[in-house]
Amino acid sequence: MVSMEYDELQERYGREDFYWGTEPNDFARRAADHAPKNGTVVDIGAGEGRDAVYFAERGFDVVAVDIASNGLEKAERLADERGVEIRTRVGDINTFELHDSVDVIYSIGTIQYLHPNGRRERFEQLRRRTNGGGIHALFAFVSHPEVPLAPDWSENEHRYEQGELDSYYSDWVRLGGETIVFEDDSGGEPHRHAAEQALYRKP
Repeated sequence: MVSMEYDELQERYGREDFYWGTEPNDFARRAADHAPKNGTVVDIGAGEGRDAVYFAERGFDVVAVDIASNGLEKAERLADERGVEIRTRVGDINTFELHDSVDVIYSIGTIQYLHPNGRRERFEQLRRRTNGGGIHALFAFVSHPEVPLAPDWSENEHRYEQGELDSYYSDWVRLGGETIVFEDDSGGEPHRHAAEQALYRKP
């Protein structure tokens, strides 16, 4: 789920084909390699489920969360086609609650919807619900002096400062990460994004 509002997501996920494809993101592969074996993964902003289904194929117990119900319906269909099971839950990153402890929080292209004033509290909630030895694998759009705001950026999206994610995980072990600048054409107009990918392990 990247730089889109709810109505647009519903429209794109309502198509027969998979907008983002069905193969997992490389970041999901890296997260799975670091995650506790056979643990519980919560994929926040799971979209059509390509990464959630991949985690299930790797033996994880997966909860796919997204604001767009028809995306989750396609995630369930993909899981069925691949012969694995996932649980789905309609929810907003700002408000959904974790009722049980988990081993992995994974999110790509969604945490920009967290309002800056509520980020620290929200990350702390997710941290508390993570088991010792568990990981958070996060993708954040970041400010960059050479990358202007994307033309399809909405008023509900907020970039992070470079290094800001580290400030929320100063007492966790940073397993790795990088800042990347990449090309995109969402919204029909070519542009660039700057982003950070970071992996953290709870002591």
